[in-house]
Amino acid sequence: MNEISKISVGISVGDPNGIGIEIILKAFQDKSLFSFFTPIVFGHSESLEKESKRMGFKTPIFSLKHLKSPMHDQLNVFNSWSTPFKFKYGKEEKAAGAAALSSLYSATEALKKDQIAALVTAPIHKKNIQTKYFNFPGHTDFLNSQLEGKSLMLMISEGLRIALATDHIPIKEINKQLTKESINHKIILLLNSLKQDFGIQSPKIAVLGINPHTGDQGVIGDDDDSLLRPLIKELFDKGQQVYGPFAADGFFGSKSYSKYDAVLAMYHDQGLIPFKALSFGKGVNFTAGLNRVRTSPDHGTAFDIAGQGKANESSFKEALFTARSIYFQRKESETIS
Repeated sequence: MNEISKISVGISVGDPNGIGIEIILKAFQDKSLFSFFTPIVFGHSESLEKESKRMGFKTPIFSLKHLKSPMHDQLNVFNSWSTPFKFKYGKEEKAAGAAALSSLYSATEALKKDQIAALVTAPIHKKNIQTKYFNFPGHTDFLNSQLEGKSLMLMISEGLRIALATDHIPIKEINKQLTKESINHKIILLLNSLKQDFGIQSPKIAVLGINPHTGDQGVIGDDDDSLLRPLIKELFDKGQQVYGPFAADGFFGSKSYSKYDAVLAMYHDQGLIPFKALSFGKGVNFTAGLNRVRTSPDHGTAFDIAGQGKANESSFKEALFTARSIYFQRKESETIS
């Protein structure tokens, strides 16, 4: 891969009353990023200019009229909103949800039309973005409805990849969704992503148990014995390096994850709590399994610090470079195949 090759990256701003615009502007204070990216932000140029001046930044902002002709050394902004947004930092309001949806929708349309190479999404507020057009628990399910393929939520940090068998659903719904077919599907998606998106030709994955201590031989439930163990054996017998189930409580503290290319957790908090404890501020959320590349930082809207200049842009920058790396890895995989 040519390390100085640039990609056009689309950026949705998320909830404008959160920290999304701040981390975007902070990230591109690092002028070296323009050697790797031609950024196109979907929001409103006047809104970003106002925020940039308020925070004392000197980010060069170009109001983009056509997606075909972005400037290569400036922060291009495509107006997804008809008028500038009136910021109310830290406030949950429908106007902010509508602005976030407009940004996300126009960025996704550009992604579908190959007008951008990859998409990086800033955090949305999952409640106030809800409308009859957006009835999803988050970005992943929305993008799954818009793009080709089947999505897999995959959290990435240096030396750690955690995928989720179920993601944004209530605890009481987890067991209903954990079937042999659904888990097998997620395992195959994960194996394929490790090959296609990370260039790992013989991936090795660990599967976490459903019950505490993987059921303790049926004392704390039989799901692991009746569901996971037979499935894992079946896949292993077919030549897939799939291991487990492993008791989740000691798996991360013992650094057992370091022996595998990725881990499949059964539900959101089983995977996300250890992931964020080990890598918060450096982690990236990647939507694997789809025909386009989308990443995001590993945090939310952070309403408690919005507008105060305290937001850390590190995870957002990691999301940019992860999207670029996966984009080029996919191109390389296509060439080889």
